[in-house]
Amino acid sequence: MASLRTRLAVLLPLAGMLLVAAPVEAASTDSKKGAQVYCYMRSNGNDHSVSFEASYALIKRQSAGVFKTSPEHAAVMITETVVEEPGSYPDCGQYLGDLFGGKASKKSSSAASASSITNSSSNSESAADWDADDRYSY
Repeated sequence: MASLRTRLAVLLPLAGMLLVAAPVEAASTDSKKGAQVYCYMRSNGNDHSVSFEASYALIKRQSAGVFKTSPEHAAVMITETVVEEPGSYPDCGQYLGDLFGGKASKKSSSAASASSITNSSSNSESAADWDADDRYSY
């Protein structure tokens, strides 16, 4: 009969591989759901921030991992899903740039310019303090 030490030496690495492999499949499912939400909302006229918040909340809450998914990683997950299955997300490629600080769509850019005109008269320092790298600060 094998000793306890031998059994543990065989079973622990096997258990570790199972635990590591399980979240990978869950992350794939989460990113598909997140991409569906983001692309659906954007194609129906919602701006980037609303669409991303909804998809990020879904990815974050349904992830099976121990660590919280960062907003940057969620953006990458959405992008990878759309690029891998472009037929499943028609016309969503045009919105992917917004995930990484690209130019906003015509609707959101006109609304942003209108709000910046209003905000610039009341607080000119807020525009100067904004950093594009802090797009996904949380």
